[in-house]
Amino acid sequence: MARSYTLAELAQCSGAQLRGDGDCIIQGVESLNGAGSGQISFFNNRKYRKYLADTAASAVILRPEDAADCPCNALLTDNPYLVWAKITQCFAEQSHQESGVHAAAVVDARAEVSHSASIAAGSVVGEGAKIGADVRVGPNCVIGRNVTLGRGTHLVASVTLLDGVRLGEDCLVHPGAVIGSDGFGLANDGGRWEKVAQLGSVSIGNRVEIGANTTIDRGAIHDTIIADGVKLDNQIQVAHNVEIGENTAIAACTGISGSTRIGAGCTLAGGVGVVGHIELADGVHVSGASVVSRSLKEPGVYTGGVLAMPHKTWQKNIARIKQLDDMARRLRKLEKMLEKSLEEES
Repeated sequence: MARSYTLAELAQCSGAQLRGDGDCIIQGVESLNGAGSGQISFFNNRKYRKYLADTAASAVILRPEDAADCPCNALLTDNPYLVWAKITQCFAEQSHQESGVHAAAVVDARAEVSHSASIAAGSVVGEGAKIGADVRVGPNCVIGRNVTLGRGTHLVASVTLLDGVRLGEDCLVHPGAVIGSDGFGLANDGGRWEKVAQLGSVSIGNRVEIGANTTIDRGAIHDTIIADGVKLDNQIQVAHNVEIGENTAIAACTGISGSTRIGAGCTLAGGVGVVGHIELADGVHVSGASVVSRSLKEPGVYTGGVLAMPHKTWQKNIARIKQLDDMARRLRKLEKMLEKSLEEES
């Protein structure tokens, strides 16, 4: 049965200020131009102002200064997207999974599984693993030896946690994620590669979300560390001994090389590449497709990518970039000649 709330209830749960009919029934969420009666939308980006005046939504979340342009009920807030996020959670369907171990799951006799936890079909739990209260392990997950899962953590499906990995409370791990596989450590022996044993593990804090097919390698000696509140998108590679600070968010397809430390409250947009053994200070924000090759010691916004342009323009610019070094030398030579000429005149 679909959930429904009064607008007053949604105002209360989101902390927004109600304007209009608090008894208005809201049954779902929708975009401004797609919403109809019984639905709530939000206005946060000026690009979509053209849809605000004509929206058929029963209510819109928006800033107080935009309220005059809203033709219906409203929830007023200085942060419409945050209120939108809270309200979407009200309508999100919660998957239900009965507590207990499914008959088609395999749990080692020396593992500890809380009576309120659930282990779905096809999952395997290794020796010494500790599965906390209200943990949900979806189908076909592999939980290695001595893995620890804190209260309320949810492995959606086909998640692999290798030996010794520790996840805190209320974490969410999406399908295909692999945590605790070996880092890429190799020593060269006359042209042959000798493997460096990866003896650490992975330590993950509370309220961490890890996207689909993201991989987090175990540390070579010490643990790879993911702090509380970190959010990792899909298909991210976190190499061995990386440390990521609290509440940092990293978008898809980013690659982080080994032993790099990323501070708290950072954001890395999609496709960022970070080389190894450097540090990013707290509050660093890196634009998409940038390559970070040196430590960023001050908070701020950093951009290193080349924006897309017409192909012929790009070819011309690349050709000129190749000439930059020669041009700089010639410019410096001219500057010296000019300086010498001015000295002789004076």
